[in-house]
Amino acid sequence: MKNARVFLALHLLLLLFSFTTVLSKLAAGEEFLSPRFCLFFGGEFVLLGIYALGWQQILKRLPLTVAYTNKAVTLLWSLVFGALLFHETVSVRQIAGCALAIAGVVLFVRADGEEGQHDG
Repeated sequence: MKNARVFLALHLLLLLFSFTTVLSKLAAGEEFLSPRFCLFFGGEFVLLGIYALGWQQILKRLPLTVAYTNKAVTLLWSLVFGALLFHETVSVRQIAGCALAIAGVVLFVRADGEEGQHDG
């Protein structure tokens, strides 16, 4: 149960991290140093700061290899945000690539969990 909460926190943190790309794209559409540019760009830095602090807490509770491997889910969030917020087209190849990356994450996490059970 404790690991489930840590993984939930990790994935909420990765969702937050992937939202920085949305703010970056919004900032890119504004005139440099305009108030809206500064708002989006500043928001990106705030989210990155929160992410950095949260990432340190996650690393206290999970091995780096497990935590970093899970960052692949940001690909999924990028596709979702692109489609929903920017009306970008999502191709079958992108979906297949994302599914392959997430399958790799699941396999890695499951293998790590099985290895941990045999260790002690």
